[in-house]
Amino acid sequence: MSESLGSDGEDAVHEIEVPADPLAGHPATAYFWGHVAGSGDVVDSAVRNEVRTADGTRRSRARIEVVTNDETSARVLAAVAGGDLEHDTASREYAHDASITRTEDEYTLSIGGDGTEGDDADDGDTGLLERSGALGLPVDSRGNYRFGAFSSHDRELLRGLLEGCGTICFKSASGTVGISFVHDDRDLLGLTQELIEDCPVDAAVGELSATSSGGYWFGIDDADAPAFGTWLYEDCEEAGLYAPSRRRKLERSLEQAEAYDEQ
Repeated sequence: MSESLGSDGEDAVHEIEVPADPLAGHPATAYFWGHVAGSGDVVDSAVRNEVRTADGTRRSRARIEVVTNDETSARVLAAVAGGDLEHDTASREYAHDASITRTEDEYTLSIGGDGTEGDDADDGDTGLLERSGALGLPVDSRGNYRFGAFSSHDRELLRGLLEGCGTICFKSASGTVGISFVHDDRDLLGLTQELIEDCPVDAAVGELSATSSGGYWFGIDDADAPAFGTWLYEDCEEAGLYAPSRRRKLERSLEQAEAYDEQ
């Protein structure tokens, strides 16, 4: 199936191909789960036997929340998995320097959290993304993500991860493009490093380091960042699975680096 939203222009959301199963190996699901892992959360706090309503149903608070500062990307994620979108502004510390804060738009996609499950309900048609609980999703009992179903769509998965927890910048001191990934989950970053090392372009990654805000980060080698970024966003318009603002940031950084080299 497909979803058609938006209007003409780069920031439009249009003809997003959506698989019937949100866990199937597909470019759209890979992009979605990359975003969820990078800037979201999967929570299973279902209450089973202890609390029931008068009609015998039991409340389930299993939910997914994912946050992005790109409206188009947020609408793409909603087209892939449904849910409710909310817009707000937020101020947060810069990942590499907690003394610096920035204010930006924030779009939060919420899926689930207030559903019900009855004794006679069909488990295939209820629950979070038609699963009975969060452990039916690509997350194990310790909260680690399992991306095996998306192994044939590593570019979309990595693009979702970059847009969820990555940064792109132009380094004026060296005239190079910087691409890095920042997250509180060290294991997720280790998995991201493995995905990058297996991608079809040479992209050496640095060691995991602690940030001043208490998380971890690693960067792509500056010499490899242009090729990696170009590969990551190559032909992304065809499927529409990308954040236009992030691609524009990459293009501007590449142009600045090229101009620096010509000086």
